[in-house]
Amino acid sequence: MKRSSIVVSLCALVTLSGAGFAVASPDGSTAVSAVKGSMLVAANGARLAPVFRVGADGAAQIIIEGKMVTVPATTLSMASGRLTTSLTKNEVLALH
Repeated sequence: MKRSSIVVSLCALVTLSGAGFAVASPDGSTAVSAVKGSMLVAANGARLAPVFRVGADGAAQIIIEGKMVTVPATTLSMASGRLTTSLTKNEVLALH
């Protein structure tokens, strides 16, 4: 019994650490919070960068083209199991 609960716990941990996750808000909407190390993808599907740090509000901080950029949590969603921003690469670069 103990061994199976450990395996289940490890599987849950691996699942949460690999991608962003949705959190229900009091108003019923779902907000996506980034997870460190998950790949952030642009609206058109282009890979931007792995999440370097997660802000207190769930924003994703990435290093792209040598610049630290904070991508607002309000632009993040999960699409096809990937952490996605509604912004294009050029819009992300303009955020710095």
